Parts: sequence; structure tokens; C-alpha cells
Amino acid sequence: MNSIPYRTTLLWLLPGLVLASGAMCPAEGPLAIKPRELVRLAVANEMKNDNQSAKYMFQQRKVTPNGSQTRLMVETRDAMVGMVVANNGHPLDQEQRRAEFGRIERFLSQPDELARKRKQELENAERVNRILKAMPDAFLYEYDGTEAGRPGIGKSGDRLLRLKFRPNPSYDPPTHVEQVLVGMQGVVLIDAQKQHIARIDGTLFKEVGFGWGILGHLDRGGHFQVEQSDISDDSWAISRMDLAFTGKMLLFKSINIKSTEIYSDFRPVSANLTFAQGIELLKKQQAAIAQNQPPSGSK
Repeated sequence: MNSIPYRTTLLWLLPGLVLASGAMCPAEGPLAIKPRELVRLAVANEMKNDNQSAKYMFQQRKVTPNGSQTRLMVETRDAMVGMVVANNGHPLDQEQRRAEFGRIERFLSQPDELARKRKQELENAERVNRILKAMPDAFLYEYDGTEAGRPGIGKSGDRLLRLKFRPNPSYDPPTHVEQVLVGMQGVVLIDAQKQHIARIDGTLFKEVGFGWGILGHLDRGGHFQVEQSDISDDSWAISRMDLAFTGKMLLFKSINIKSTEIYSDFRPVSANLTFAQGIELLKKQQAAIAQNQPPSGSK
């Protein structure tokens, strides 16, 4: 997957964002490859794409019970840059824009802060990769028909395979990162030909502890849905993410996550874009939005 910002500090509690699988429809006859091996192929493809140099600018709109926030995001060689451009559908006023510019520009004057941000993003990516690598062994899959790709889910018109998944009873999570997988089941849509995830819908069918119950737990009924689409030339990225989880952290702090995030307007940018250049690019886009004009080209 592309480096869509996995911002929440609970990222490692919600690893279902990157579940992957692949298969052929049973109606087509005997399988040439076992489902587990197809999962391995899909996982390898997702990780390969994540390591590619292509970078993008895009828009993120996050909706929670407290309202909505819209950000412009851009991937740079240093770290992700994100700039708020609207709250509850209302563009920022001039004073708010100045404050937002100051917030992101502080990373340029405080190199330690930028290094810390970069380190956190790399650690998050490593947790996601651990989950990806666990997929072939953590779940059992069965075929459940097909669907057609549509806007925001795969590529419109392409056939997607629907697979049910459930925990593999013989799987032993090596660390607390993978521990949540033992209580998860659901459905995944896969473009088997391109070996990409189009949608995954997962639910916790039982309470799941992480850190062997010492760090906390997620309640039964927790749910997520992640959609991914072909944004250009077989480059895929997350287009929508719905999260709804409750639980406890460190036995005392409550976990209550309910949000919908929509990603759109993907535009390629230079693979060598610096953090400072990313800020300037977002400023230009923000100015176009403030003037209610179509965004300018990103190259």
C-alpha cells in the first residue's frame, strides 16, 4: 500500500487495515495454487508496492462524532506533511491559516521534531508490515463469490473475488502486535489478477487482549472496513476507512474510536520532494481552495 498516514496512536491495535488475500473463483475449476500461497503472493505484492518510490498528494476528510476535518496531505522523502484546510466543511479563516502554517513549519526550525516524526512513521510502517507478513498463517479463507469493482473499490468494472476469513486455530501470535488477529473474522475483496486488496471488512467476534492482557483489550463487536482503489497506472491507495472500537488501555484508559476517513484527489509528486517543498506545495493548494478555485497541478 502507499504511505497513507496511519496517524492514530492505536495503530498497532488495529492491524486489520492491511489484511490481504487472493484466490480464483471456485466456479472456474480446481485451484492451481492453494489459497495460503495466493495470500503470500498478495502480501508480497502489497509490500513491494509500499516500498516503491512513487509519492502522492491527496485530500483526507475525517468524520467523528465531534465533527469533521479536511486536510491536504503530501508524501515527501522526509515524512508526511498534513495541513488542515477546513473544519466541519468551513474553510479556515486567515488567522487559522497562519496558525496552521506555523504548526507545520515548526518542523523546519526544529530538526529533532522532524526526525521524531519520521521515526514514528517508520515504526508504524514496521508494525503494519508485521501484520502483513502474518496474514498467510493467521487466517483461514474460503471463497464467497465475486463482485465488480466500482469507484473507490478496486478498479471500476474489474472482477473482484470475495473471500471469507476466520482465525487459524493453529496460529500462535509471536508478539502483541499480531495478537488481535486471533479474534477477527470477516470478508475481503481481492483483485486476484493484480493481487491487490479492494476492500476488507473485519469484526472482532470476541474480546481480544493485547500485551497478554496487561496493556489492555479491545471489546467484542469492534469493527473496521477499509477500501482501496486503483488511483493511476496500477498504483493503489486507501480510499476509505471506517473504524469503530471500544476497550481499555493499561487497564484504566478507555478506548473509544469511531471515525470515517475518506481519501481522494490523488496527484503524483516528485519522489525526491523535501519536507519544505511539500509545505510550499500544500500552501499553493490551500490558497486555491481558499479562493474557491480548482487546485493547480502538483508537478
